[in-house]
Amino acid sequence: MALKTIRVTKEQMNSRVARFSELKGFDGGLPDSNHPDSIRTLFNVIGFQPPENQDPAASSPVGAQAAESAAIKISEGFNLGYCKAKPGKGPMMHNHDTNETFIPMTGKWRCSWEIDDVVEYYDADPLDVVSFPAGVQRRFENITFEEPDTEHILMFVIGGNAPRAEFSPEAMEELSERGLLD
Repeated sequence: MALKTIRVTKEQMNSRVARFSELKGFDGGLPDSNHPDSIRTLFNVIGFQPPENQDPAASSPVGAQAAESAAIKISEGFNLGYCKAKPGKGPMMHNHDTNETFIPMTGKWRCSWEIDDVVEYYDADPLDVVSFPAGVQRRFENITFEEPDTEHILMFVIGGNAPRAEFSPEAMEELSERGLLD
């Protein structure tokens, strides 16, 4: 059976185009946003609506502010965003209720996960792809240490229409001990 062809005008397509130079980034709204090792800017390009759950450990993968500010406001089964961070920075261990795929755009990024209390990782160069299944505790970190003052960019794609991020119990405990939870 042939797919139905839909006609879209250039004016209609305007709401489905995002220029990186015009994106607004946010650096807050997640449990680990104030942790010194987690400082980063998140850009909500496509999707990422806030989850319905009010659990303090669970949130939109891009935080509350960014979740409300998608450049392309669609819900078509996937979400796309960028993270900009300096070396040594990235989110704490967390998981998602859907797949999450990382693609470094610039710099070198470490994509880590936990298994049996051991942290494993892959180091990824620009345009490499690392894809985590739902439920795996994971994190990413800019490891371009030879450029200490340069923020690099990682693209992330997460499945679903309103995916949920949940920080690990260990991350939440550390944030609580440091007095960094709201």
